[in-house]
Amino acid sequence: MSCILHIETSTNVCSVAVSEDGANLFCKEDFSAPNHAERLGRFVDEAIATADGQGIGIDAVAVSCGPGSYTGLRIGVSMAKGICYGRGLKLLAVPTLELLCVPVLLEHDELEDDALLCPMLDARRMEVYAGIYDRALRPVRAIGADIVDSDTYREWLDAHPVYFFGNGAKKCMEAIGHPNAHLIDGIAPLARWMGPLAEKRLAAGQTEDVAYFVPFYLKDFVAKAPRKAI
Repeated sequence: MSCILHIETSTNVCSVAVSEDGANLFCKEDFSAPNHAERLGRFVDEAIATADGQGIGIDAVAVSCGPGSYTGLRIGVSMAKGICYGRGLKLLAVPTLELLCVPVLLEHDELEDDALLCPMLDARRMEVYAGIYDRALRPVRAIGADIVDSDTYREWLDAHPVYFFGNGAKKCMEAIGHPNAHLIDGIAPLARWMGPLAEKRLAAGQTEDVAYFVPFYLKDFVAKAPRKAI
């Protein structure tokens, strides 16, 4: 049995959850603005109080590790590290793009067997940070910064239905313009979806060094992306 505190601050949404053996015991989310510095500490206090009040010991802290907002990730990871130091807990890193896939896999039965998933985080203009996964969450294409046009994902679209989602997806659909391209709107990386990925990492012993762990900042990868006229 394991109890995990989940922290997600990679986008404008601030969310915290506590799960025990995959079932959420606590969940708090704020979609109003990128005010993680104001909300996160209170959410975490409420989450820990919920676990302590039920006599449940927290075994680990899972934090979304990016890519994502520099400020959001820094606040979330700093909070997670502080809790791990203070309570002697294990630190788990959950990739933001994988996290985006969880609600799609759990709540969308219409996905074809050969469907591919393309979570996207908005960067700027027609730029996104994206990955491509199969339904088992195996990477099909390396994660990277993309400048989106009609050819960006054609290799996969010509062979599979591809589902695009995340806060960078909607703006890209017209540019992609392929009959196999499908938009799933309203998908955000949230702490309440972190359980399956965090449990898997904890069971496999995939913990992070609390002192040296650093998240993947979106700005670092976008800066390295090849440029072209758009």
